[in-house]
Amino acid sequence: MTSQKLILQLSQKAKDLRKEIIEMVYNAQSGHPGGSLSEIDVLVALYYHKLKVDSKNPEWDERDRFVLSKGHASPGIYAVLADKGFFPKSELEGFRKIGRMLQGHPELNTPGIDFAGGSLGQGICFAVGLALAGKLDKKDYKVYVMIGDGESQEGSVWEASMAASFHKLDNLIGILDKNQVQETGKTKDVMDIGDVSMKWKAFGWNVISINGHDMGQIVNALDKASKSKNKNPTIIISNTIKGKGVSFMELNYKFHGKAPNEEECKKALEEIEKIDVNKFK
Repeated sequence: MTSQKLILQLSQKAKDLRKEIIEMVYNAQSGHPGGSLSEIDVLVALYYHKLKVDSKNPEWDERDRFVLSKGHASPGIYAVLADKGFFPKSELEGFRKIGRMLQGHPELNTPGIDFAGGSLGQGICFAVGLALAGKLDKKDYKVYVMIGDGESQEGSVWEASMAASFHKLDNLIGILDKNQVQETGKTKDVMDIGDVSMKWKAFGWNVISINGHDMGQIVNALDKASKSKNKNPTIIISNTIKGKGVSFMELNYKFHGKAPNEEECKKALEEIEKIDVNKFK
């Protein structure tokens, strides 16, 4: 398979799963579409190109681990896991419904979920523990953790990053979904996190900065990060747009945690259908 063919296949997959995200949140009339749409390109590259996982054996001890620290953006990871065969796609219809598997925040009874995400700032702490355990057990798995830029206002994120550097966890790869918007507005207006590249470098991490909607850049960054052996953890700063792919959701804080109505859902699906995967960046 040529590199360009891979990029186009991954881009098409991300386009298809954008529709699943919109339909999931619309059917539930609850959920977080904005951050799910911003993260989905990276999640697709991760699960269809990089992660060592087995849908038939979700608890495989040698698997790579993925932690969605920004757990409210669960529709993205649910769409991927269903498509990968971790559970039937019919479960997506039960999103956020009482008594069903797929709740608003990921839970450990869901195949493929390694962390019960919810309280922001906690997932990266858990990921540090997983990575340290891998070192102590002499395992060669990688631990990937995705955090948000609003989440980066949490002090625990920086405590964990300091611990990761101190323990030389080069098996830990962070992904910052820097989509610029949080629940109540632009991140820079709520509490500006400043030059995050310099911050992460100061905490001893390798830093890779990319356009998080450019599939070629995403794949290259994941490949580079997974090969790092310089005793430092790596952070991929994924510069994204909240609600990417749906014009009225893009950079709109109102769709951080708001489901589209029937008309908005129809419009969103139409816009996603028109996405040219050759030009989507």
